[in-house]
Amino acid sequence: MSWTREQRNVTIAAYLGWTLDAFDFFLMVFVLKDIAAEFNTKIPEVAFGITLTLAMRPLGALIFGRLADKFGRRPTLMVNIACYSLLELLSGFSPNLTTLLVLRALFGIAMGGEWGVGSALTMETVPPKARGFASGLLQAGYPSGYLLASIVFGVLYQYIGWRGMFFVGVLPALLVMYVRAHVKESPAWVAMEKHARPGLLVTLKRNWVLSIYAIVLMTAFNFFSHGTQDLYPTFLREQHHFDPHTVSLITITLNIGAIVGGLAFGAFSERIGRRRAIFIAALIALPVLPLWAFSSTAVALAAGAFLMQISVQGAWGVIPVHLNEISPDEIRATFPGLVYQLGNLLASVNATMQASFAVSNNNNYAMAMAVVAGVVAVVIAVLILFSRERRGIDMTQSAEQVTATVH
Repeated sequence: MSWTREQRNVTIAAYLGWTLDAFDFFLMVFVLKDIAAEFNTKIPEVAFGITLTLAMRPLGALIFGRLADKFGRRPTLMVNIACYSLLELLSGFSPNLTTLLVLRALFGIAMGGEWGVGSALTMETVPPKARGFASGLLQAGYPSGYLLASIVFGVLYQYIGWRGMFFVGVLPALLVMYVRAHVKESPAWVAMEKHARPGLLVTLKRNWVLSIYAIVLMTAFNFFSHGTQDLYPTFLREQHHFDPHTVSLITITLNIGAIVGGLAFGAFSERIGRRRAIFIAALIALPVLPLWAFSSTAVALAAGAFLMQISVQGAWGVIPVHLNEISPDEIRATFPGLVYQLGNLLASVNATMQASFAVSNNNNYAMAMAVVAGVVAVVIAVLILFSRERRGIDMTQSAEQVTATVH
């Protein structure tokens, strides 16, 4: 299976775009405690910033997805990366909590656009047999960003403070130059560009059952990832009273597990099918739960976190390719990103819900996280059985057929 240089460049750009987007998002989860102290408020009030970021992501998926379906994936991706980098930088200058919350909401719009545009560009460009691997790699961008944030927290935080963490988040802007120099437009978009296509609402109406199903599925998926990741550093600091260095090492370990899981199950889905790979990955979470949430030593918690993220991101590793394959061709830059981010919106209550439950139960973050993880692992395994399997469809040919039927 040989890749052209263009196909490699597109995959690298989309992977880095999602990595750096996640990096900018996760920088905040490490410093909730410090922001709360500076602005004389409590952690759940600051955690509301995470909720706002997640809640605004569907708007970003819609805005940037429509731009990408209309003007092309490549230019939209460049504008998108520049936007989220600038908003991250501005967050570091926040004079008060209100300003920070507004900036985190705007950051959510920019963050919500990247995944759909990047995944459509990748899946429409790489060889069909390489999609499973590319999907796993693309989704591994999310834990790669968390991993980078863990390293920055562990190494730089003591010198730069919480504001400096946000200033570091402007660096992804450099990726725009790489995209401009090395990335070509998607062949499937070029095939549809000159032709009249049905609009977003018409297409969604035609595919309303698929749309509702995909949103419900992605709600469960977002509870799975955010329910096991967002408050894990706070759980380690507040419930176990580990120092920043230990927290950093455990989160680095869990993200290595996430990257391994995403790559393995993404590639695995090429052989056993998308649905079966997701089903197996999700159910791995159940036997791992006690080790992950209720261990008492740093080593046992790190082992549990590693295995839990193999399950969570193993299931997630198949999602970019699966959503792109089942998506209507006319709106491929909009549909996967929009259903993903609407699922995110419905799951965005997670951080505040888990934090509030923990605080009112003597800081018992373990129980709050275990309940969410156990329930959604089962829900995902059941839901995925109802999905369509469209492994390996020819997206360029499919796009040409759409334009032919419109005429």
